[in-house]
Amino acid sequence: MGDKKTRSAAPLPRAVYEDELLRLQTELVKLQEWVRVEGVRLVVVFEGRDAAGKGGTIKRVAEHLNPRVARTAALPKPTERERGQWYFQRYIEHLPAAGEIVLFDRSWYNRAGVEQVMGFCTKEEHQRFLHQCPIFERMLVEDGILLRKYWFSVSDDVQEERFRRRLTDPTRRWKLSPMDLESITRWEAYSRAKDEMMVHTDISEAPWYVVESDSKKRARLNMIAHLLSTVPYREVPPPVIEIPERPPSTGYVRPPRDLQTYVPDHSAGLVR
Repeated sequence: MGDKKTRSAAPLPRAVYEDELLRLQTELVKLQEWVRVEGVRLVVVFEGRDAAGKGGTIKRVAEHLNPRVARTAALPKPTERERGQWYFQRYIEHLPAAGEIVLFDRSWYNRAGVEQVMGFCTKEEHQRFLHQCPIFERMLVEDGILLRKYWFSVSDDVQEERFRRRLTDPTRRWKLSPMDLESITRWEAYSRAKDEMMVHTDISEAPWYVVESDSKKRARLNMIAHLLSTVPYREVPPPVIEIPERPPSTGYVRPPRDLQTYVPDHSAGLVR
């Protein structure tokens, strides 16, 4: 579900990246307030190969947003009961209500990718998904949901390099699962599955947008900028807030410190 790439962009200076990211995140806050005030429902789907940079992008999108308005849906493998439901049913309950944003860290497209390649669904279930998915998404759009779908495309050599870095990084090793390693040996199978998925689900009502993600920084900026450009949001004037003056003391005395248990000052031992 990605392509070999021969061209590479020049490195993006850190200061340029951080300044533009902050500007875009500020716009995302404006978008969030517009969604909240106008009762808009926004769904953003993040898909792509393992280690393509989806998680890092979602983190930057949600970093400054209100978790009561914008939330991430990252569903675990289905339960026994969920396996007996209509396939799309478990995802429907995570769709937004009025005034909410939902970021799908992988979505119903699991059936078009990992489930199909790894044999977790039958051929009939896969074909039924390809038939029903465009119908399902048209229903969402017809009901007024803003649906945006992003495919993060990473080359095979960059993916393998990221896997190797995860292997030696104790803070990210948990991201490297047996399923991830299996994706290396099934690169072409995933590519064919992605191509077939695109043929059936790249519809005018809910098109796919491909994000080149060999550079994570560029991918984050490009994806966020594109999302903002596709939503007709406007800046909502913030409410006028004044911080009141603190009233005079009425004689309250704070209890002695030794009556409470304080967290030890670990940070004090870091200063030499």
